[in-house]
Amino acid sequence: MSNTELALDTIRKKVFFHNSIDVWISACEEKNMDWFNIDNYKKFISYLLENNLHLKAFNLCAHEAGAVEEQKTKFAEMLNNEKDSDPNAATYTIKLNDNTIGVIRKFSTEN
Repeated sequence: MSNTELALDTIRKKVFFHNSIDVWISACEEKNMDWFNIDNYKKFISYLLENNLHLKAFNLCAHEAGAVEEQKTKFAEMLNNEKDSDPNAATYTIKLNDNTIGVIRKFSTEN
């Protein structure tokens, strides 16, 4: 298995449900993309919703963004400021199964 396949598979083994920011970061890691891009995150969420993935809205507090990483906390805060005006800026829980990971891996910022 190549390194490009590991990020989503690795987080999938930890728990069944993940917040969309962590999934986004892992997907970007696999594609060697910069994850700190609000517009691309919103395209990602829109893509997932258009592909009928079962997402549940999740109020992620910035300090719960997954650790001490200042960048991740700042990203979550920026999303939080936009979520009332744009549902694609919200955070969601995502169950990672084979189908979901397959859809995620097909995402492109060109979608």
